[in-house]
Amino acid sequence: MKVGYAPGAWDLFHVGHLNVLRHARSECDYLVAGVVDDDMLELAKGRRPVVPVTERAEIVRHVRFVDEVFVETQPDKLETWRQRPFDVFFKGDDWRGTPKGAELERRFAEVGVEVVYFPYTVHTSSTALRRALTLLEPTAGLTVEG
Repeated sequence: MKVGYAPGAWDLFHVGHLNVLRHARSECDYLVAGVVDDDMLELAKGRRPVVPVTERAEIVRHVRFVDEVFVETQPDKLETWRQRPFDVFFKGDDWRGTPKGAELERRFAEVGVEVVYFPYTVHTSSTALRRALTLLEPTAGLTVEG
């Protein structure tokens, strides 16, 4: 059985997220969706997610393409693999051909994990949704405390 792993923030869940999970599931027998926790997202992106991790995990858990959800609490994807082994790792194609992507591929190759890149849905993104909501309600702040 080929186990796939698709990590993400999955904040403000939209059709682009659904496309990633659909494509990932078509490439494996069992799909684990990694949900990055709130503190990790704040460190990586400089802001907290709009939707807290427990709710994001619950949403992703109920997508029919997802067999399991794993909440990520540290940034090292190889450590994630040690905690929850998988055979193939799915990543957005913005990493393909970059130094970060090459390092990810090299580290995963050492443990026999294949890296598969998927294109993003260009017309929809959480960033665009967040920006549109801010324009509609500029004083709303779209930040989540705690």
